[in-house]
Amino acid sequence: MHEMFTKPGAISWTELSTTDVEAAKKFYGALFGWTFQEFPMADMVYQVVKTGDREIGGIMKTPKEAAGMPPFWMTYVTVENVDQTVKNAKEMGAKILLDPHDIPEVGRISVLQDPQGAVLAVISYLKK
Repeated sequence: MHEMFTKPGAISWTELSTTDVEAAKKFYGALFGWTFQEFPMADMVYQVVKTGDREIGGIMKTPKEAAGMPPFWMTYVTVENVDQTVKNAKEMGAKILLDPHDIPEVGRISVLQDPQGAVLAVISYLKK
């Protein structure tokens, strides 16, 4: 990941949650020339989206918690401290949809809904 995306405030990642990962890979691979690299996780195989050799996002099967939702793209914003950002967001009227938690080998994330209803994720990356 390019260093600029790890700076607080940067839009750093996008992720497709879908019911059909293979169909999504076929569609986006053909449309944009994206390639994919499997990243095994405890409960699924995550697909890292690449353009050339740069990682730009991911595709994953819709988690059980989001069952029934149509496929969607999630935008991630880099923050210095996920827990503090979540606290601040709650004080400003946001609803927390996914509590802060760690993603092994990546960092810490949370998903929130702003006071107008828009959903986004916040992330702090592990220092490398």
